[in-house]
Amino acid sequence: MLKQMDWKLVGIVLAIFAYGLVILSSATHVNANGDFTQMTKQILAFCMGIAAICFILMIDYNFVGRYYKELYIISIFLLAVVMLPGIGVTHAGARSWLNLGPLDLQTSEIVKITFILSYAKIVESKRDRLRKIKDIIPLGLYAIPFIGLLLAQPDLGTAIVFMCIIAAMLFTAGLDSTLIKRACIIVVVLLPIIYLLMAPHQKVRIDAFLHPEDVSLPGNYQVMQSLIAIGSGGITGKGLYQGSQNQEDFLPVQDSDFIFAVVGEELGAIGMAVMIGLFVAFIFRLLYAAQHAKDFYGTLIVVGVLGMFGYQIIQNIGMTVTLIPVTGVTLPFVSYGGSSLLTSMANLGLVLNVYMRRNKINFR
Repeated sequence: MLKQMDWKLVGIVLAIFAYGLVILSSATHVNANGDFTQMTKQILAFCMGIAAICFILMIDYNFVGRYYKELYIISIFLLAVVMLPGIGVTHAGARSWLNLGPLDLQTSEIVKITFILSYAKIVESKRDRLRKIKDIIPLGLYAIPFIGLLLAQPDLGTAIVFMCIIAAMLFTAGLDSTLIKRACIIVVVLLPIIYLLMAPHQKVRIDAFLHPEDVSLPGNYQVMQSLIAIGSGGITGKGLYQGSQNQEDFLPVQDSDFIFAVVGEELGAIGMAVMIGLFVAFIFRLLYAAQHAKDFYGTLIVVGVLGMFGYQIIQNIGMTVTLIPVTGVTLPFVSYGGSSLLTSMANLGLVLNVYMRRNKINFR
């Protein structure tokens, strides 16, 4: 079993996490206040993630895939239950959390995993048969409840993550290029309507992106401080624990959404290039795992995970440099947050599960 593990992928993730932990130590000011609480929680979440991976590796992904219908029902339930009064909890304008007494659980994080496992099984049956609109209608109907419930919360950021997972799987299953072009045209044409249908706080985010000079708009202050931090870092940075924007708290949410700006300020362009390089290696390793899966279902699982991680990486880094509107998307394995880190580790477990069984070896 251990010989079949993708140790290169494991090594890359460990390097990203270790790098992120160093940056998190600066973002949480442990050098000044000596408070290791957040660092301890992050390490604990990582250890829980390792335990989750070990559990996931014990179960053949094809065995789980047999219950894709049950996974579908469970997923819909988890997304819908947060809408119930007294159970669902609202954070940052989205009713996406489940009240579990001492802690709140964002159910969509769990659903990312169950959705990938169930949707991949549906797409598998349509391989190389996605040439006409009527061919993709069943796949669209299957996904609509997920997107609809996420938009109803409303959680546009997570809905986009699911859309990226869906797009990655459909593209891999042989979606006709003509349909892709038509879909892009339709999306562009519908953009004004989509904007009108957005929630007020979502419209403000778009307005802020279109008018970055107006710091009175929500999100623009964070982006402005992020640009100042990154720009002041230069090539080599100001040095670890020496970034004024970070250390003096001019940079908001520097331990989570804008942690990449901390890298730019304190370690400079070189530090950012190293982190981006690690993520590029991570993405290429996921592609390698997808190519070497023993079956197409395994390939789709890995591609779904890749779509999720790819969007989160691009979105998080892009919003720190004004290339993409600001959304609450964390940088995988780097940003502070137990639930997001645990989910990332579990999805990594899915990839390792597929890769480990590439030679059709039975581990039972």
